[in-house]
Amino acid sequence: MAGQNFITHSIVCCLLIVGSTDAANAQRRNKPLAAVQKQPLFHVNDTLPVVGSMAKVGEKQMNKGLVNSAINALSGQAVGVNVVTNGQDRMAMLTSVRVRGTTSLTGGNDPLVLIDGVSCDLATLSTIYPADIESFTILKNAAETSKYGSRGASGVIEVKTRRGNGSKFQIYYDGAVGFDVVYKRLRMLNAAEYISAAKALGLDYVDKGYDTDFQKEIVRTGFVNSHHVAFSGGGEKSNYRASLGYVRGQTVIKNKDYNNFMAKLDISQLAFDEKLKIDFGVFGSSQQDEKIFDIQALSYSTAAMNPTLSFHKVGSGWQRNGTASQIAPTEPLLFERNDEKNLTFNSHLQLSLQLPYDLQLSALGSYSYTSTENAKFAPTWVWAQGLAYRGERKTEEMLGNISLDWKHRWGTNDLSATVLAEYQKKKLAAFWTQVKGLSNNNFGYNNLGTASDRPYGGTGSSYADPSLASFMGTVTYTLLDRYTLNLTTRADGSSMVGKDHTWGFFPSISATWNMKKENFLRNYDPISLMNIRTGYGRSGNLGGISSYLTLKQFVPVGLISHNGTPTVTMGTLRNSNPDLRWEVRSTFNIGTDLGLFNNRLLLTAEYYYSKTTDMLYEYDVPVPPFAFDKLLANIGSMSNSGFELGVGVVPISKKDMELNININMAWQKNKLLSLNGKHNGREMTAPDITSIGGMNGAGFHGGYNNILYQIVGQPLGVFYLPHCKGIVDNGYGHNKYDIADLNNDGIIDLSDHGDRYIAGQATPKMTLGSNISFRYKDFDLSLQMNGAFGHKIFNGTALSYLNMSNFPDYNVLAEAPERNIVDQNVTDYWLENGDYLNLDYLTIGWNTPVRNRFISSLRVSFNINNLATITGYSGLTPIINSYVVDNTLGIDDKRTYPPYRTYSIGVSIKF
Repeated sequence: MAGQNFITHSIVCCLLIVGSTDAANAQRRNKPLAAVQKQPLFHVNDTLPVVGSMAKVGEKQMNKGLVNSAINALSGQAVGVNVVTNGQDRMAMLTSVRVRGTTSLTGGNDPLVLIDGVSCDLATLSTIYPADIESFTILKNAAETSKYGSRGASGVIEVKTRRGNGSKFQIYYDGAVGFDVVYKRLRMLNAAEYISAAKALGLDYVDKGYDTDFQKEIVRTGFVNSHHVAFSGGGEKSNYRASLGYVRGQTVIKNKDYNNFMAKLDISQLAFDEKLKIDFGVFGSSQQDEKIFDIQALSYSTAAMNPTLSFHKVGSGWQRNGTASQIAPTEPLLFERNDEKNLTFNSHLQLSLQLPYDLQLSALGSYSYTSTENAKFAPTWVWAQGLAYRGERKTEEMLGNISLDWKHRWGTNDLSATVLAEYQKKKLAAFWTQVKGLSNNNFGYNNLGTASDRPYGGTGSSYADPSLASFMGTVTYTLLDRYTLNLTTRADGSSMVGKDHTWGFFPSISATWNMKKENFLRNYDPISLMNIRTGYGRSGNLGGISSYLTLKQFVPVGLISHNGTPTVTMGTLRNSNPDLRWEVRSTFNIGTDLGLFNNRLLLTAEYYYSKTTDMLYEYDVPVPPFAFDKLLANIGSMSNSGFELGVGVVPISKKDMELNININMAWQKNKLLSLNGKHNGREMTAPDITSIGGMNGAGFHGGYNNILYQIVGQPLGVFYLPHCKGIVDNGYGHNKYDIADLNNDGIIDLSDHGDRYIAGQATPKMTLGSNISFRYKDFDLSLQMNGAFGHKIFNGTALSYLNMSNFPDYNVLAEAPERNIVDQNVTDYWLENGDYLNLDYLTIGWNTPVRNRFISSLRVSFNINNLATITGYSGLTPIINSYVVDNTLGIDDKRTYPPYRTYSIGVSIKF
């Protein structure tokens, strides 16, 4: 039945929305061929991101709603790219980004980010103002990412920022003001219903005389405003562009604000008779974010608190149910602090010199610095002794490379070659300290010296300086402008792997056939574009390895008295493994691009299969001979496969009217193939079934509360649950879950190897991104939709709040007394379809006719973000973590940030 529902949803999506986000908007800048009396050909070179496996998202394809994060501008626009959003962090708007899913168990699943050729991380990308970005290019196949070696093992996001264009001096301004409004809350018992239910059940309860909606008390109308100014100019041989941006906002949660200031400068210069090109860029940002200390603790308290208690302090303290040990008073939780400040500096210099004999010599040098400060404070009202923490992580990265390119054409032959040498050095330093026993709550985390308790292990520091050296060669040959063959090989040498495995060699090959230029299609007008492409390549991944894992590490392990003096003892931290090596991912892909009716209809399709071998995993080992019972080793394997489809159509294209309808879809399948094998002659095994995530809270202590599992032979993150046949009377006047005896042994066994079955997967089988845009004269409308299908969500929030066994200590949903369930066993009863289609944003714009000697264009827009969600899921929202494999994957357990909708007005002026 689940499979039928998934297929039905997929077909419905295909029928309802025709087009492709990657293909559609790209056709807006098309121009008719001047001297040909026929339909205009829609050019695809720089404006059609969907053609080819390298997805390019340009200015017209980026999200048009209130977008304060560069990553959010990309969400839903590129097939196979999933942005995991997190409502509580409006600045970054992400937990992580996945390109074609998860390919490793231990790490290294985030894509490489390159900003104007300089490597950085997702956090740095999130600080760049979207208006500074010209385009994103997503590299997904090994044949494409091979030029970046191990750094691009999980995909590459190339970001090209705007530059000066050598024209007259211009000034640009972009600004927006918006409001966030919470539109949905859990319907818990109010005070009168709470008292009535307790009386009806004959239970003792606490009544302090208030009627408090704690969910409403912690929220407010959020506010966000953003401003961005850019200056550009130059001449024939030089140009520049400078920009400043500022974002400030108040979240819908009280006492939680954020801001981001950024500055960027880029200069280009031609010299020596235009043979030398110099590109210089510098970028800096300061981002501050006041995060929630513990989203689950806050959400749990607001929903389950006795509604007859006061939200505010009464007398000298806050009211609470003494027997509700799992929740703290709600208002003091808002005084907890979890503040983060990110300082980023990024600079680069690139020189390109044209040499004789069709040669070009290029050199790139870059320096990046990132400082992340984290400060936490928990007052004594919440923690018995209080807690204060300060920490800082600093990262310096230096990268230099030099390359020589050669291109030559003779007759019908084109040949190009590149050789490259590169060196990357990182320095990672961290310091942290934590104290308890706060004398008062007035200092927060700003005066750690006032604390009386400095627990052992609460203060520490770390340092690492990994390096990576690389050499690459690539050759591309094209015959008759139709047949293209590319060969690439790259060697990466890392300081983090074992000395016998320092170097990894990663070759790739790809081929493209431009069928449109064949004689049998050249003059066939209905087909305007037709390519077939394929490729195979290998890449290395070091994301699961940190520095020094191949060496014995000595760290502080205790404190003793030696000759009357406190002395720190040193010892090893874990088993070292000098045989650690590269994870290797091999990828095959084959695809096609098709343009019909002068590219009014465009399609792209691609199938891929990848296999990760020598996968890192932590294994149980005997003690002795090992000093510890865990060892990180390269043994396991995993596969990823999928099919990607993009369709774009332009039904209307006239001077005063244009309509683009488009969609991209991706089907993806992941499978954990094996974990067992031999390591240095020793047979290493790991459990076939391992729990990843489960429930917590009142009553979930030591029980069989595991929900999400890692099972060999299955996709990563499957629900392995007892089966509930229905709701039955428990014999005491209440209801319970009727659990099936799946192995028919006469005993209901809820353990991991008992009466459980694989009930579904947490990651979507299919994802969808769609955009419909319409223009009439100077007015335009754009609707962005994102969806996910074929996965499940465990509604642990409903399981907890419908359970009457903890009532009235903990409040329950309004429907709970009538349903009368006194049971909180984990079963598939609360496993629901996670399918959804989210109307991500709606934008209505007006390009005003204002033109004068100072203003060349003026645009005004009205935007609604998170317009609506179409879903059958009964929880607050189905848009939870469905991609990143951790203990929250697919589990809705009392931690959902209040769903909110944003209304904003934007202005763009070009002077």
